[in-house]
Amino acid sequence: MWQYIKDNIWPLLLAINYGLVIIFSVHILLKNKNPVKTISYLFALAVFPFLGLLVYYFFGQDYRKSKIFEKKYFLDNDKIRKWSDSFNLDDEEKEDFEEDFGDGVFKIYKLLKNNQRAVLTFDNEVEILINGEMKFKRLLEDLEKAQNHIHLEYFVLFDDEVGNLVIDRLCAKAKSGVQVRLIYDDVGSRISRKTKKKLRDSGVRYYPFMPVFFSNSTSKVNYRDHRKIVVIDGNIGYVGGINLDKKYDNSLKNKRFWRDTHLRIEGSAAGSLQAAFLLSWNFVSKQEVEIEEVWFPRSEPKTKAPTAVQIAASGPDTDWANIMEAFFCAITSARKCIYISSPYFMPNAQILTALTTASRSGVDVRIIIPKVSDSWPAQYATDSYIEELEHSGVQMYRYKKGFVHAKTLVIDDVFSSIGTANMDYRSFALNFEINALIYDKEVNRQMKRIFEKDLEECEEIEYERWVERSIVRKLQESFARLLAPLL
Repeated sequence: MWQYIKDNIWPLLLAINYGLVIIFSVHILLKNKNPVKTISYLFALAVFPFLGLLVYYFFGQDYRKSKIFEKKYFLDNDKIRKWSDSFNLDDEEKEDFEEDFGDGVFKIYKLLKNNQRAVLTFDNEVEILINGEMKFKRLLEDLEKAQNHIHLEYFVLFDDEVGNLVIDRLCAKAKSGVQVRLIYDDVGSRISRKTKKKLRDSGVRYYPFMPVFFSNSTSKVNYRDHRKIVVIDGNIGYVGGINLDKKYDNSLKNKRFWRDTHLRIEGSAAGSLQAAFLLSWNFVSKQEVEIEEVWFPRSEPKTKAPTAVQIAASGPDTDWANIMEAFFCAITSARKCIYISSPYFMPNAQILTALTTASRSGVDVRIIIPKVSDSWPAQYATDSYIEELEHSGVQMYRYKKGFVHAKTLVIDDVFSSIGTANMDYRSFALNFEINALIYDKEVNRQMKRIFEKDLEECEEIEYERWVERSIVRKLQESFARLLAPLL
């Protein structure tokens, strides 16, 4: 018996592999998910023995309906409900908002209000922060002024030149009596035992998000905490694309220029970031934190022209793909222009159709992507969309100065988005993401100026030349596109 097994080990393993493939294939088909995603998994299972099973194990599990977060505690909490209800618009306010910003933008507000009870706050002062050197300087100043609490949630936290500056400030504030809570993604982050001990000894409470055993080899495992959130004393918040890593700071001697965008918010929208953080904290700490009123303060706007902001959060814990749906609603509502900057551009069918339709209907659609990505599969997958977009009149630009990591969207005259979500399958369906949606004409003008300045560092893709690329390159792109839902 054992001799027979030894002599036929590979045929037996292959038989077991394809037996499991059949079982998983039936399971995948019965889910009735997106056909492109379904075909991608079936392709991986059928073509790559053993490897396909690993791919499905790491990437194919769907926890959206299993509710790995318990949200009811937060939604029913008296303090949070009272804070949230204070921002409900009455009929007259809704009419004024729709009149000022238009029916298309009003639909985005209603969508998120219905999807996730996302409040719209009008008392915010916002500051657009360009690149890490600007963000880190501003963040360290705000951390130093913290009086009650500091809450941070980051996909990437390294204990390098930049990370240690923040960590040292957190430790000092914790020692002075400020409550400090920190969440870092266990796949995206690298911090030493020495640093963890330093945090503990200083009184900083911290947890890794969904720990894994082999973080170095699992950089694309599903359901990662891709958010970058800071909340200070309940009324100052940060959100955007910039992680705590020295490569984001161009004042340091990095190999590559890193172009990114972040947002500082002072006002009640910080409370929405706070709610998202606390929900994550409940999950990682495995205990229900006692909500404190001081975490959700109300204050008068410091500026004569406050900004309306709504926070959109999405992930496997939400019933709806909130950010993707907000993007779709914004794109289909556009009448003049759509400006997008994204490091990983692999749109799903809905967003792709919305963009090409908008362009063919006369909307000025421009998209900035990196000329050279930090991931060759993502590079090829992104490039596979260029011909279709260009053929529909979308103007595609490749950023030459370095790596563009900004995740921004500008629509017409009053709507902008800055956040953590890329225009790809992973951000739309798998990772935990958060974006600030800004309803403001002046901010919109700033965002347009920033986009136009970035265009100066770009090369426009010429459709006639692009379609002449080699058949080998086209095959590489097509193959990568098949795997786009997995990247």
